[in-house]
Amino acid sequence: MSLKIILATQPDIEDIVEETAGTGEEFSVAPLVVLGIAVAIVLGYALVRYILNRARGGLPDVDTSAVVQPAEFQTDTALRFDDVKVSFATEFGTVEAVKGVSFDIKPGEVVAVVGESGSGKSVTSSTAMGLMSDNATVSGRVFLDGTEITDLSPAKLRSLRGDEISMVFQEPMTALNPVLKVSDQLVEALQVHNKAFGREALAQAVRLLQEVGIPDAEQRIHEYPHQFSGGQRQRIVIAIAIACNPKVIIADEPTTALDVTVQADILDLLRRLKDELNTGILLITHNVGVVADMADRVVVMFQGEVVESGPAEQILLEPEHPYTKRLLEAVPTLRETEIEVNEPAPAADDDSALPSVDPGAQLSLQAKDLALAYKKKGRSIRVVEGVNFAVARGEILGLVGESGSGKSTAAKAVLGLLEVEEGELLVRGQNLPALPRAQQKALRREIGVVFQDPAASLDPRFPIGEIITEPMVVHNRGTSKERIARAEELLDAVKLPRTVINRYPHELSGGQRQRISIARAMALSPSILIADEPTSALDVSVQARVLDMFVDLQEQYDFACLFVTHDLAVVDQLADQIMVMEKGRVVEQGRKEDILRNPQEDYTKRLLAAAPVPHPEEQRIRREARHELLASQGRRRG
Repeated sequence: MSLKIILATQPDIEDIVEETAGTGEEFSVAPLVVLGIAVAIVLGYALVRYILNRARGGLPDVDTSAVVQPAEFQTDTALRFDDVKVSFATEFGTVEAVKGVSFDIKPGEVVAVVGESGSGKSVTSSTAMGLMSDNATVSGRVFLDGTEITDLSPAKLRSLRGDEISMVFQEPMTALNPVLKVSDQLVEALQVHNKAFGREALAQAVRLLQEVGIPDAEQRIHEYPHQFSGGQRQRIVIAIAIACNPKVIIADEPTTALDVTVQADILDLLRRLKDELNTGILLITHNVGVVADMADRVVVMFQGEVVESGPAEQILLEPEHPYTKRLLEAVPTLRETEIEVNEPAPAADDDSALPSVDPGAQLSLQAKDLALAYKKKGRSIRVVEGVNFAVARGEILGLVGESGSGKSTAAKAVLGLLEVEEGELLVRGQNLPALPRAQQKALRREIGVVFQDPAASLDPRFPIGEIITEPMVVHNRGTSKERIARAEELLDAVKLPRTVINRYPHELSGGQRQRISIARAMALSPSILIADEPTSALDVSVQARVLDMFVDLQEQYDFACLFVTHDLAVVDQLADQIMVMEKGRVVEQGRKEDILRNPQEDYTKRLLAAAPVPHPEEQRIRREARHELLASQGRRRG
């Protein structure tokens, strides 16, 4: 049927209708005229869009020379962001979180978005899932496999989530429903998108668990999330994410909450699944080592804008933007380590688990055959056995190991938060557990502590000055004027302005709050400082500044330090001695150079081999060496 168009001015319409009524005549327009009208419509639409964009303020006035802009009609992309802007209406006014972000992801490609907290990387990814809060305003366009999804209805977005695009969240225990069995959660993902039902869905769920490396999947699929380890829970989250073979997976800090060895396994798994399914992965992370290990391209965000993007090697080795350079300079790097691949090591020599003590050293803290246990329903469950270590004045002992190794438990015993079941724990030569309670309290004045999360360890009701001087109040030290003077002195020491003394924790950044935690720990001039993962919750540049300040304080106050961490690069930067723990026992300890450059135990070798470095080619070599090491030890990878 040919296209027929009737053209008339308004006054002539009735005449035309009368003349043509009942005659079957129609007024045809020549094809050339039709083409002209179509061109006019397209040009008019383009002009309207241009005027609207100008009215909204146009493009931001930033240097975009380093930004990769996708072609307007590029079709070989799995996911594309085109001039995406996001703002939030708050009680303090409008906050612009994302300011004109554009980049794309191809099938089978990993694009890493890096930046500090507040850079807008997670908000940008949320626009692709339609997971924006009610106070958010989104403009620009997002394309999934060539289809614009920005203005889709909630029902259509729900049909896309989990099917065409899925997400792996940072904390698997919050991503999984704790009251539903794993089988229910996997089957639900398949049934919601009409992929499988009943027994077929359950069989497919079992295959998914097997695919992501859950052992004994047929039995364990009927267990609850809390019955799995952290790494296994993240594998289950990934199984749910790939259940419908999505075109894109958004992985938002997928390994931040995991141990370094588990992290390496999860990255191997994502890499394998990406290759098998040809899935594009948007990787959001602040860990530059993970970027070097996984990414094909890198997008660097700062204050809601893309400041630089390009191939991973180019960005990580030859950055151009000043922010990218500062970010990479702040990354702690594990110096070159030789991991020998040989026959499985014989049983550990007991001497390798004993501390090497300088006969003339003044010991601040010492453990002798320390055994620790938790009480549960009247039973004693031993979690640490036969631990020996010694920390001299002015020395830092790094405690490293995976979750459940006992390193934080040992730190709790020093703080008096866990009773010593066997052995001795000497603080400045006195066996702390054997002392009367009053003497224990007096001796604990010698011990300061810095916890992992400053937001949780600082009382939000107290101003900064009172938080810092709280230990002085507890131990009845100093007058009010002396306490204020001490707080100001410590603010100077941790490089914060004295004006924060009357502010509250919520008014400070994460790095500033951790500096306050360190200042509080130093209030009584302790001879021993316990630091339990003090920088793991901080951005990389903030972490670098806090660690530099920590070194300065240690040199100034000459305290002994028990530094608990899973980050071997941080230990390499700070520690004098290292103690490696596994399953409640010390497997190896000694000088930092000996442990990190020439490890003797298989477990230590695995820890070192799993630690990523921010150099793509070096990391590729380390990854291959790790796979060889695991094979030589008869262990499964990925």
